[in-house]
Amino acid sequence: MNKTKQIVIISGKGGTGKTTLAAALTDLAENQVVADCDVDAADLHILLKPEIISKTPYSGGKKAFIHQDLCTKCGLCEAYCRFNAINDFQVDTIACEGCGLCFRLCPEQAIDFENASTGIYQEGIFDHSHFFGARLQPGEGSSGKLVSQVKSQAQKEAESSHRDWYFVDGPPGIGCPVNSSLTGADLAIVVTEPTVSGLHDLQRVILLAGRFKIPIMVVINKCDINSEIAREIEQHATHNNCQVIGHIPFDEAVVQALMQEQTVIHYSNSAAAQEIKSIWNQIMHMFD
Repeated sequence: MNKTKQIVIISGKGGTGKTTLAAALTDLAENQVVADCDVDAADLHILLKPEIISKTPYSGGKKAFIHQDLCTKCGLCEAYCRFNAINDFQVDTIACEGCGLCFRLCPEQAIDFENASTGIYQEGIFDHSHFFGARLQPGEGSSGKLVSQVKSQAQKEAESSHRDWYFVDGPPGIGCPVNSSLTGADLAIVVTEPTVSGLHDLQRVILLAGRFKIPIMVVINKCDINSEIAREIEQHATHNNCQVIGHIPFDEAVVQALMQEQTVIHYSNSAAAQEIKSIWNQIMHMFD
């Protein structure tokens, strides 16, 4: 029995085309599970259009709550809250960071410290495949924990259904959610663009992904908008033992596909679609 191959698509910065590539690869693969782990700005579902079959509340932390009938208005909680989350003996749940100091300070035990709903994770079905995603509520933290929850659910489905491929559309950057996305991966694909910021953030994310001791492949999106920086990207990737497996040109077909909420693979004769097909062939060849 072949092991499920987990492929994580990440980028050092937002807007490089990471989700566009992830959706296109999903369109080309067969017998796969997909997880959208960009929980702060999830949008993979727009292109894949899964039918959501379950939603589960997620609690990534705790929030304080003041019982007014027990509160003597001594002011300790308000005076010592470093986040200014307590005003007029009411807790602002957006500002509350769940540190629990007020709960421990209250002499009247008038403050509860309870699990709070900070988002949802969900499961869906599309084209005989399973989709897992989540959405963190605005202003909430613990996105790394939510990513771990999404990946755990997707992994269980991948193993129980004997899936060949497990795609993870990771978040941009190098923070905690990216670390969670990379955990357990067999391959990291880093999507970048030939700009000064694209090169800088590529350097950071390659350094991060390298700590996980997994193969790293690089895709340069809109490669023809700045050939000089594209060459610098190739040099940096080679210096760090990362193979550049794709040079996707700027292509109006991508814009048209996104406007129609489709993957670019639907525009099969476009230059971008042809290059992504080549990228997918190289990925499959790696696991042969």
